[in-house]
Amino acid sequence: MATVVMHDDMFTDDVIADPYTYYGRLREEDPVHWNEKYELWVITRHADVVWMTRHHELFSNVVFRNDPRPAYPAIPASDEPLYDYVRQYQADQFIQFDRPEHLEMRKVVHSYFTPRAMEAWRGFVKNAITELLDAAEDRGHMDAMKDFATPLPVLVIAQMMGVPKEERPYVRHLAEKLLYIARGEPERMQPLVEGMQGMIEYVAPLVNERIEKPGDDFISVLAQGEKKGVFTRHQVLVNTSLLLLAGHETTLNLLCNGTLAFMRHPEQWALFKTDPEGLAKRATEECLRYDAPVKSIQRLAAQDVEMRGKTLRKDDRIRWFITSANRDPEVFANPDTFDITRDPNPHVGFGNGVHHCLGATLARLEGQEAFKALAQRFPNLHLETETFEYQPSIALRSLKSLPVAFN
Repeated sequence: MATVVMHDDMFTDDVIADPYTYYGRLREEDPVHWNEKYELWVITRHADVVWMTRHHELFSNVVFRNDPRPAYPAIPASDEPLYDYVRQYQADQFIQFDRPEHLEMRKVVHSYFTPRAMEAWRGFVKNAITELLDAAEDRGHMDAMKDFATPLPVLVIAQMMGVPKEERPYVRHLAEKLLYIARGEPERMQPLVEGMQGMIEYVAPLVNERIEKPGDDFISVLAQGEKKGVFTRHQVLVNTSLLLLAGHETTLNLLCNGTLAFMRHPEQWALFKTDPEGLAKRATEECLRYDAPVKSIQRLAAQDVEMRGKTLRKDDRIRWFITSANRDPEVFANPDTFDITRDPNPHVGFGNGVHHCLGATLARLEGQEAFKALAQRFPNLHLETETFEYQPSIALRSLKSLPVAFN
């Protein structure tokens, strides 16, 4: 029997629309796959992803500083200076460091993101959801992506940063430009750099204020890190935009992908509506597993590593695919079934190990409250279209729009 050769272009329309078939086949046939086109290893099994997260010393996070290779997919030669700016900017974010620096930096921000501290935000999140759904209710329909899932996390993060209400639309505008970091369009560098430069200009005076007069906001936490000598000023500035980007992209994708999963599985939506309060936690975990907000994470091999009979050479690019790991039949019964009662649910939607997502508790909380509110307020919520487009991203699972009605 002839073996079918798989193509290596992970940005084609079919792979962007349905990553599950493509990466699922890799998971079965070649779980440690060398992608010739983009010159990187593609890792697709749950056990391998968990193993890699637990051996962080073998897989470096210092991607932007230590990877001199060009951007992929290719960008115009004229945009290469912009890519250099992006690399320097990204390289100073604390998630782009390995231990011991990463540990010291994470300690500074960790206390702000403890589960108890995040739980205190639940009331604010509920009010923000009510406000957004009030505005939509009068119309009888909304684009759940643009009118609900996108503004909600920005409202929360802007509050965490201490951004005045009238300036939040501007911060949202910057957040949308920052999302180009993971996209595949050839001309993505220009809007991305505009977002990065705009963030630095916006945040710089706020940092000056918080150095002198710290408050209880996130920028003050970073500014104190500068005072302790853990962060440079540039690191304070770029870590503020990391909060904006990371807190925005994951939550908006969770809300959209989860809502779409519910709408496509009416029996699960009907079940959820019987007890939104009691089912919210498990349902949110299943949304995180079934159609994860983040598709893949990038690393560099810190040394030669053997995996399943292959040798990953030092400095090789690696991407592990959360979307595939979360549907691994070795770990999940009926992995392609959306089941809001699934328990246990050891998905890797937020990564694992020392780089486990700091904002995981907040994203979960926003998901729980958003799905509850939709079920309680709009029990007859339904899709207005059956055709959906996704952003051309290798890292994120992002719908372009999600029109729903509830008349």
